Amino acid sequence: MLTILFSLGILVWIIFLIDGMIGLRKIDPLEKEEDLAQGALLTVVVAARNEEKQIAASILSQLEQTYKNVEWILVNDRSTDATGTIMGELTTRDPRIRVIHIEKLPEGWLGKNNALYTGACHASGRWLLFTDADIHFEKQAFAKALHYFERNKLDHLTAAPNLSAKRFWLKSFVAFFLFGFSYFKRPWLANNPKSKIGTGIGAFNLVLKESYESFGTHERIKMRPDDDLQLGMKMKKAGYRQRIITALHLIEVEWYGSLKEAFIGLEKNTFAGLHYRISMVIFAILGVFITNVLPFLMIFSGNKTVALLSIGNIIISGILYVMVIKKLTLFSPLMFLVLPITALLFIYSIIRASLLTFKRGGIVWRGTTYRLSELREKE
Repeated sequence: MLTILFSLGILVWIIFLIDGMIGLRKIDPLEKEEDLAQGALLTVVVAARNEEKQIAASILSQLEQTYKNVEWILVNDRSTDATGTIMGELTTRDPRIRVIHIEKLPEGWLGKNNALYTGACHASGRWLLFTDADIHFEKQAFAKALHYFERNKLDHLTAAPNLSAKRFWLKSFVAFFLFGFSYFKRPWLANNPKSKIGTGIGAFNLVLKESYESFGTHERIKMRPDDDLQLGMKMKKAGYRQRIITALHLIEVEWYGSLKEAFIGLEKNTFAGLHYRISMVIFAILGVFITNVLPFLMIFSGNKTVALLSIGNIIISGILYVMVIKKLTLFSPLMFLVLPITALLFIYSIIRASLLTFKRGGIVWRGTTYRLSELREKE
């Protein structure tokens, strides 16, 4: 049984490896792009709820951009801390900043999605940049992204930032997440005009306003906790021109401060990413265990064939891991050495998020509870 399983595993990993080798080459680094010196108005929409520790630094990094024809719409989504006050103070630094305060969440909307939609409704720009309140931008980020956008005649552009992490196990967890995401979602297909598979990243979703409105705005995804990913996926499926790029030296975010925070943060979209289905949860758990844990255990098998096949699985998956990590992060590929441990941590996060979703009858996100029945209804 294990001989057949690992033989199939090698075949699957070879397919993933070839697909990844071709796809990753098509993801351009934004750093090599020229700057757009002058152009139309860009509207940056930032939705924030209780982000008093992050938002000032993020907006100040944006105000230093070399591309100057920009307006900012900061949306304070029912914050209970000083976020709204800080936003108001930022308007005194630059007249291009406007602040919108949301006091009540409309029925049938997730908070962030409603906040981004509200901001977009007040936008005057030709382009809309949806970004989070904890992102740091280098000075040329906007100019390079807009030049790339125009040069490729796009409707949507998303950029992979540097996901910074200070602690080893958090780094290894982030690396494994990106590794799994790469071969499960195949984000490079967004760069294939013939593909209907797209992607989106919350740190940087740049859209042509006209295309965003004709697509149907955030109303199309108003109950999706993975709004960033869904915006890109659904726009690409609808036929809009899309690209994914990397911006590891231009855009940075500390995804989570600790492993515990990562587990809590993934509560909101893990089950959504598995389409709210128990069958998908089981499939994901077994898939991760069989492909990323079991081979490491079976290299000690007394059956030489099983041991050799296990080593084959590890080597081929390791090559793909190194390729993904070198392309999408600034981390050391040597973290592959602890991959089975981080795989088990990831399995734990799936089980934890799924059980909590059922226990609570939904997800809790930024202090608001959204019922599972309501989320499934909008799926």
